Amino acid sequence: MLEEAERWLATRSWSVTDRPLHRILAAKQRTGQSVSVVLPALNEEETVGDIVAVIRHDLMRQVPLVDEIVVVDSGSTDRTAAVAAAAGARVVHRDTILPRIPAVPGKGEVLWRSLLVTGGDVVCFVDADLRDFSSDFVTGIVGPLLTDPDVHLVKAMYDRPLAGAAGQGGRVTELMARPLLNMHWPQLAGFVQPLGGEYAARRTLLEQLPFPVGYGVELGMLVDALHLVGLDALAQVDVGVRKHRHQDGQALGRMSAAIYRTAQLRLARGHLIRPSLTQFERGEDGFEPRTYSVDTEERPPMVEIAEYADRRVA
Repeated sequence: MLEEAERWLATRSWSVTDRPLHRILAAKQRTGQSVSVVLPALNEEETVGDIVAVIRHDLMRQVPLVDEIVVVDSGSTDRTAAVAAAAGARVVHRDTILPRIPAVPGKGEVLWRSLLVTGGDVVCFVDADLRDFSSDFVTGIVGPLLTDPDVHLVKAMYDRPLAGAAGQGGRVTELMARPLLNMHWPQLAGFVQPLGGEYAARRTLLEQLPFPVGYGVELGMLVDALHLVGLDALAQVDVGVRKHRHQDGQALGRMSAAIYRTAQLRLARGHLIRPSLTQFERGEDGFEPRTYSVDTEERPPMVEIAEYADRRVA
């Protein structure tokens, strides 16, 4: 590992127990920073309500750490919105945010638009498919931002069991993202879960970053943040174990293609020759090709959006 990455790993990797809740709360009160939690959601009625309920109970009712919970629904066809609202979240539909720019499918699209409907100085993203959720996921990644002014982005790290086997989750991380980072951005080689969906950042950083609209958003954000604020402004916190719904191999292939494309643009801003991915499924007459488009769009930094600038002035 690069010497700089080794040093970072020793000085910017923490455990959730390193910052007791009373210390985090004292820092929040002293600095006057506000905290928004955002859950991007698509057909997550089974899990989104429990996540919202835990955050509201532990971090809003018992202690005043979180100022708002916003679930951004990206077109659910189940009861995701109703369940989230009943649990106490403010629910906003993706298509109602910045309607002059037609929305496209993708997680990054939802995260980008969430900046327009939240007000926190610190924005914390949490995936809506987590099971056995603990509020440590929030306190762990928000804590360094509230207690250390030099930290600008914090990613959660955790074990990701697969089918009961420890350490087998995160297949796209191990097969795509980690090799890319080690070879092309070795400063970032110390991140345990570079593609994890649980991370928090200062609004002042997020509003300056472009957002890949799809699955490339996490890798793109890490790389762009490295260039914008430097390695020592990034950190990670161990929050234990992450349990969630796993996707099949073909879905992971499409995710990998989007991540590779995100890396490709950041390496050379070069021309993407073929922005599509063909996979195969066995049908009645043998293997049949299925071709999917690869996300080729990125949203500009939010500070370049007139509606965002107008909101800040108001």
